[in-house]
Amino acid sequence: MIEIKRGMTLDAESDGSVREDGSMYSYESMQSLTQYLLDRTKHRPSVGVICGSGMGGLADMLEDNESFAYNEIPGFPTSTVAGHKGRLVFGILNGVPTVCMQGRFHVYEGYSLWKCAMPVRVMKLIGVKTLIVTNAAGGLNSDFRAGDIMIIKDHINFPGFAGDNPLRGRNDERWGPRFPAINNAYDLKLRKIAREIAEDLGFGEHITEGVYAMVGGPCYETVSELRALKILGADAVGMSTAHEVIAAKHCGLRVFGLSLITNECVMEYDVERSANHAEVLETSNRRKADLEKLITNLVARIQE
Repeated sequence: MIEIKRGMTLDAESDGSVREDGSMYSYESMQSLTQYLLDRTKHRPSVGVICGSGMGGLADMLEDNESFAYNEIPGFPTSTVAGHKGRLVFGILNGVPTVCMQGRFHVYEGYSLWKCAMPVRVMKLIGVKTLIVTNAAGGLNSDFRAGDIMIIKDHINFPGFAGDNPLRGRNDERWGPRFPAINNAYDLKLRKIAREIAEDLGFGEHITEGVYAMVGGPCYETVSELRALKILGADAVGMSTAHEVIAAKHCGLRVFGLSLITNECVMEYDVERSANHAEVLETSNRRKADLEKLITNLVARIQE
C-alpha cells in the first residue's frame, strides 16, 4: 500500500511514476487516503452527502462532529467557490453515522472529472452504502419556480458526450466493471420516500421530479443552449453532480439526488434579466430549512 503524505498527488503508479493520461489514480493510494481519515475519526458512516452551493448548513447539523479541511487531507483538491466551505465532516445525523462534503469540486475550477469524483470513492472505502447528492440548478421546465426542490430521476451528462468521463482511463475491477449501466442511477424507492417525507412535512407542493443536465461552466448558458437542453428533455441545468453519480454507481453505491431550483433560466432573447451566483445563494438560504428537514428525515428512513 502506498503511503499518502500531505501534498502528494494521486495520479501516480505504484512505482511512483505519473500515469501518462493523468486521468486515474490507484486503488492502493485511495486505500491509504481512506486510512488517513479513519485513523483520525471515530465515526464509521453508512451515508454520504455532497452539499451543493449554499447547502453546507446540513454538515453543521451533524452531532459529535469531526471535520477535516480539504487542504489538510493528503491528495484532496480544494474548493474555490463561494458557498462551498471546503470541509469533510463526520458525525451523526438523526441517529445515523454520516459524512458530508461541505463543498464539492468542479471542472471549471481546473480539476479533471476523475479528481472531482474522487471523494465518492473515498466514501465507498470508508463504508458508505448510500450517497445523497444535492445541487443548485437553473429551472428549464416552465412549470418550475425558484425555490422548488427537484428530485432527480435521471441526468444528461454533456461532458460525457465529448468523451470526458470520471471513468475514463484504465479500469480497475476492484471499483467496478469497465462498462457500468447508468440507467436507473437514481434509486426509485428513495425518490418515493422523499416525496412522502415532503408531504408529511408540509411542503409537498414545492417538490417536483425531473431530469438534470450537467454542463461544464463556469459561464451560464446562452438562450440557444438552454432551448436546446429543454428540447433534449432536461428540466434543470447545473455544473456538477453527474460525474459523482457515475462514480458512485460504478462502485456500487445507492444514489439519491435533488436539485434546488434557484432561478428560472432566461429562455428569451433581448431581455435585461440574467443569471447570477448571488441569486443562487439567496434562494438556497431561503429554502435551506426545508432541504435540511427533507434530507435529515430521509437519512433516518435509509437506515431503516
